[in-house]
Order: sequence, then C-alpha cells, then structure tokens
Amino acid sequence: MCTAATYKTKDFYFGRTLDYEISYGDQVVITPRNYVFDLRSGGQLKSHYAMIGMACVMQDYPLYYDAVNEKGLGIAGLNFVGNAHYNKPVADKDNITQFELIPWILGKCATVKEARALLENLNLTDIPFMEKLPMAQLHWIIADKEACITLECMESGMKVYDNPVGVLTNNPPFDYQMFNLNNYMHLAVANHPNTFSDELVLNPYSRGMGGMGLPGDLSSQSRFVRVSFVKMNSLSGDSEEESVSQFFHILGSVDQQRGCCKLGEDKYEITLYTSCCNTDKGIYYYNTYDNHQISAVDMHKEDLDGEKLISYALVKGEQFFKQN
Repeated sequence: MCTAATYKTKDFYFGRTLDYEISYGDQVVITPRNYVFDLRSGGQLKSHYAMIGMACVMQDYPLYYDAVNEKGLGIAGLNFVGNAHYNKPVADKDNITQFELIPWILGKCATVKEARALLENLNLTDIPFMEKLPMAQLHWIIADKEACITLECMESGMKVYDNPVGVLTNNPPFDYQMFNLNNYMHLAVANHPNTFSDELVLNPYSRGMGGMGLPGDLSSQSRFVRVSFVKMNSLSGDSEEESVSQFFHILGSVDQQRGCCKLGEDKYEITLYTSCCNTDKGIYYYNTYDNHQISAVDMHKEDLDGEKLISYALVKGEQFFKQN
C-alpha cells in the first residue's frame, strides 16, 4: 500500500510513500532527454523531457514508481489491486503498457493540461514487462503546481478525475474516497464548543479534540482521510528546508512500522521509502525505513542531454549525529 501527496509553498512539491514487504532494488534514477524508450506496441520515445524519480532498473529500463520531469510535472503509480483493468491493443489508439505510462506522459507533457489531452487517446494495455514479472495493478496521481488529476483504468473504462485534495492512496476508487470525506467534515484544528446538549456542562479536557474521529488505522481509506486532513491544514515557511521538512511530516502521518501490518509468516508491510521532489528545481529528496536522514539528488547537476540512465543507490543505515 502507498500514499501520495502534493504540497505548495513558494515551490511545488510532489512525493509519496512506498509501503511493501520487500524491495526490488529501488534507486533514484535520472532519465536524460536522449535515452530511447522502445514502446511495446511499436515506435520509440526519444528526444523527450528529462525526468527523475524512484525506479527499479531491469534490462537497462527504468520501471518508475514515481517521477517528475524537468518541466515540473509529476506522476506516481499506487496499488489498485482488484480494480485496475488493462486492455488488448487496439487500432487508432495510443497503446501504452502500464509500465510505460509514467515515462510516456513525462516525456511528452509539460503540464497536467497537456497530460489530460494526451490521455484522451490512451489505451492502457496488458502487456507485461517480462513473462515472469506480474503486471502491477495501479492507478495514478498526476500533478503540477496548477492542477492535479487521478487516472484509473477499470473494467468500466478509463476515468480521469479532478483531484482537489492532491492526495491518493489505494482502494476504493477515487470517487468513493472523495465522497467518504463527507463523513469527516466535522474535523477541525481547534476544539469544538459543546453542541451535545444545552443542559450539560461539557468542556474539552485536552488539546486536539477537534480532530477526534480522524482515523488512525493503516487501511488505504483511512490513510486517504488522514493525509488529506493533515495536508489541507498544514503550515510551514516558504524556505526549501521548511517546505521539505513539512512534506515529510505530512507523509509521516501514515508511516507503516514493521510488525503492525502482517502479511504472512515473517512478512510485514513497512514504509520502504518516502519521497519529496521539488518539481520547480528538480531535486528529489528521500528517506528510507532504515535511514531517516533526508538525502537529495539534483537532476540538473547531471548531463540531461545524455543517452544513458544515471542511477543513485539509496543511502541505507541510520545516520546518527553524536553531539558528545
């Protein structure tokens, strides 16, 4: 399970958690403008926008979980198991596989508006990356500093939703997630007055009681509510340090700790990494379950006119600052 969010101060920030029980060798990967993507249904994607994000590299191909391009457009794919549906290739459509979607959109589009127009002719196909690698069942959040949308391809068809909260988790479908927020319209950042009864003297006995009812479990629907509430009420300064720190605090509200979500014998879902990309500057920040120090990779310090992938292994192991 995963959670993605957006955040805007002076700059625009986009990122996510990746919650899973195992890692596939995740790396921060920069795809330069002249790296060639050979599309499975024919044609090539070349001379495209450069991008940076977290990916598993197989056969010199970046399987991106989330990425941002040099124009400031970001995309993240999140598990959508049981609802995602992919199709066979058809004529007169852009036949794109689920693992090609992120580079295809980021390579071609500078804004959400352009991405929305490109999606009008999309047919998301069921072609796997390799035979023994099962296709991930996903839906996507696509955002820039001006707009945010959610893309879901289900058996009933492809749906593109405006996403006014700038948050995405997993099941149920996005329109249900948004409707469910109606159940939490009473939440507040300040304590409520007594509306229980005029005949009883009832007083708040603690700070934070305006948030009573905010779900605290690890389910995707509860995480959607919690991050939406935290993100929509979040405050920070405009500096890079304050903005990035606050973004990690927002997603920290849904951190998954080893031992709390059991999947089988000795298998537990944890937050493998949390990312935050400054989409204006092209700086990709991250931390991992075993290293809470924030690390950063700046795409603009690399040769973005190159032809080969640029990869950075994740910094692992807790980094302690010893004061004495």
